[in-house]
Amino acid sequence: MRMIVLFNLKAGVSVDDYEAWAKARDIPIVRAMPSVDDFQVYRTTGLFGSTAAPPYAYIEVIDVADMDGFDKDIASAAMQDNMTDFAGFADAPAIMLTEALSLV
Repeated sequence: MRMIVLFNLKAGVSVDDYEAWAKARDIPIVRAMPSVDDFQVYRTTGLFGSTAAPPYAYIEVIDVADMDGFDKDIASAAMQDNMTDFAGFADAPAIMLTEALSLV
């Protein structure tokens, strides 16, 4: 399962503060979860073929190997603290669960 999280920063949150936290805490903590195969955070840089601003400033992609395990992992104290910190940065994140389409 792949989770995709789209979000902007809350008003008053600095890009430098968020990105320093993401690099030092969020990415290492999430990547260390046994249920997670990979975790990437992306900063949007534009919209292809347009000069309009992207609707979201950041995208997280979490490759979850085991959703039951993920539910257990996020219940840990470290992840609860991490999610509290994330809530202080992210303005109404959209968290989407996805599955790949099979073309066969």
